[in-house]
Amino acid sequence: MLELRHVEKTVGRDTHVHATSLALERGSLNVLLGPTLSGKTSLMRLMAGLDTPTAGSVWFDGKDVTGVRVQDRGVAMVYQQFINYPALTVYENIASPMRIKGADKATVDREVRKAAELLKLTPYLDRTPLNLSGGQQQRTALARAIVKNASLVLLDEPLANLDYKLREELRLELPKIFAASGAIFVYATTEPSEALLLGGNTATLSEGRITQFGRTIDVYRRPNDLLTARTFADPPLNTMQVTKKAGQFEVGGKPVLPVPAHLSALPDGPCTIAFHPHHLSLTSQAPGSAPLQARTAISEIAGSESFVHIEFEGSRWVMLSPGIHDIEPEALITVHVDTRHLMAFGMDGRALGAPVAMAA
Repeated sequence: MLELRHVEKTVGRDTHVHATSLALERGSLNVLLGPTLSGKTSLMRLMAGLDTPTAGSVWFDGKDVTGVRVQDRGVAMVYQQFINYPALTVYENIASPMRIKGADKATVDREVRKAAELLKLTPYLDRTPLNLSGGQQQRTALARAIVKNASLVLLDEPLANLDYKLREELRLELPKIFAASGAIFVYATTEPSEALLLGGNTATLSEGRITQFGRTIDVYRRPNDLLTARTFADPPLNTMQVTKKAGQFEVGGKPVLPVPAHLSALPDGPCTIAFHPHHLSLTSQAPGSAPLQARTAISEIAGSESFVHIEFEGSRWVMLSPGIHDIEPEALITVHVDTRHLMAFGMDGRALGAPVAMAA
């Protein structure tokens, strides 16, 4: 188990990581999700031993490893900006961790070729990194991490530079690869969709703080606060300031949405309601669908999906709808909110109610 016990990291007057406690089990997949500069890389560097915390301690399997050098820990780390040895072939780059450990020639050859086949590098084993594409160089760095057989594997946005097809394939394969080794697998990303595809556990980060940690699907469906809900939303979360009054949510004294059953126990008064863009549609989603009259701002067609930006009672929302919808600006349209997925937050941002358990 890897434990962070009240670790902090400050540089001068800047706090990169606020007091953080976290426990990660062996064989687990853990995603660090947050925007750029939210503290993901700083946290991973503390886990790896590349940085020493200003306060607190790092423990591994019951031992305090806070002052232990990174080279003396069983750690493998892969960055978005891949790092390879330019003078070595792909084969020797992948083999290097095992050669340092003194593995025999047969073991080195077997593991290198196994990792190369998995990452589609077999035709390039005799090339040097400078004769590879960026994606092939990143796959070489990933393969080197695989054969290292580390106890802690840290991947800092490792797929960002790969083409779409390979990225999707590796998202499915990577958890299987590292889970089988019993390693602790930590994966940093800015993309909520990537966290959902990877599964496992997710810690959401904002400005150097972990706002929530738990099973990925639970954090997504039941965020503890509005900040976490916004972090775990792409396209951006749709929100509206409302007042609950009996069985209705009102804006300026005007009823706009019915209060769904899972939020019926909320006390009357002001709150923020929120929902994801794919819970807003052009067609009814009975039985929890509520129709609204809204005005379009702009439509964006992205392949087989459309992002329709709409305005409703002073709020700007995004609707993510399957298919191609070329709707004119300023058009008055009927949209449907699936109220079964409504979330509610108090004026302090804390969650007041969670959607019922169902598909995301």
